[in-house]
Amino acid sequence: MRVIGLMSGTSHDAIDAAAADLSLTGDSLVLTPLGLVSEGYEDGLRETLAAALPPAATTMAEVCRLDTRIGQAFAAAALRADRELCDGRAELVASHGQTCYHWAVDGQVHGTLQLGQPAWIAEATGLPVVADFRPRDIAAGGQGAPLVSLFDVLWLRGRPGRPVALNLGGIANLTAPDGTAFDTGPGCALIDAAAREFSGGRLAYDVEGALAARGTVHEALLRRLLGEPYYALSAPKTTGKELFQPGYWQGALAGLGPLAAEDVIATLTALTARTVADAVDAVGASEVIVSGGGTRNPVLMAMLAEHLPNLALRQSDELGLPSDAKEAYAFAVLGFLTAHGLPSTHPRSTGARHPSVLGSITPGRKGLRLPPPAQRSPDRLVVETFRRGGMPPLP
Repeated sequence: MRVIGLMSGTSHDAIDAAAADLSLTGDSLVLTPLGLVSEGYEDGLRETLAAALPPAATTMAEVCRLDTRIGQAFAAAALRADRELCDGRAELVASHGQTCYHWAVDGQVHGTLQLGQPAWIAEATGLPVVADFRPRDIAAGGQGAPLVSLFDVLWLRGRPGRPVALNLGGIANLTAPDGTAFDTGPGCALIDAAAREFSGGRLAYDVEGALAARGTVHEALLRRLLGEPYYALSAPKTTGKELFQPGYWQGALAGLGPLAAEDVIATLTALTARTVADAVDAVGASEVIVSGGGTRNPVLMAMLAEHLPNLALRQSDELGLPSDAKEAYAFAVLGFLTAHGLPSTHPRSTGARHPSVLGSITPGRKGLRLPPPAQRSPDRLVVETFRRGGMPPLP
């Protein structure tokens, strides 16, 4: 089955559309990556979205408009991916949507909201769409995150030692082979916010870590930031920009005197490296396989390596999954599992009472025609190389 996975993370800078050929072979789920296209949000939409996120106030009218416009943007990305990566022969779309609120209080998640109305995707592509993945896990008592954990557990299975999958997105999360998974804290979210503020909006992020490279870590500020109670919570746990919002770090500056922008950004980069390294140490990793936008920040990666001197840090590209596309591929897998009636959560990862088949399905132009339910869940994920020169044959 050819599936397009759609993802826009907590950085809300672009929509990633990854196409995959997926099949169940014995006890394996075989994934052949077909490529990735990325679509930036149109002028004004990203700013409107950012302005509506907590702690800002918004209105139901604005939520409605965002749900529609984000859905249309996701639809355009899916249509492009089908045309450019699948020769117009995709069979299913799996859309994560855009997380706008994750309702967590005292370590318990009560609800979550992802915008991007899937009807627009179904109408534009004619394909059935699986969306709204997170709420079912929350209804089963889980955190609703990190949902890529089952993908990671299947993918890591069979590797020697205790490999850990780490995603350095706006929020960082990791998964261990036994299903232990959690958000470690901020990935790039605070670094990006500081870069935007200090540049007057000219920079969306610290390009190649250039600002951090010119700065010096301010140890007093770092100590204050490390005092955040979230880091001491036990897994499973999840967080987001509801906590690590753009102004989060500013309160910690009180009484420290004026700091250069580069020093603040260097310190926020050190915060991410330190909290991620502490989490990796806590799960006893033997190697770390890294993906996400943070891999493009050499200062962050160097700090992380310094904190983990005895561990190999590998990018997911070395295992066949481009680091920028891994989460979009993961949601393609989750959509595939749902279409086949298979659960796609790992209770140890999210804290749910049981595994769940995730998401709601919006029928395509030809109605809802799903494959026969699979008889058993896969035990591992195998990534195969796609050789250019033609699409794999239709089954």
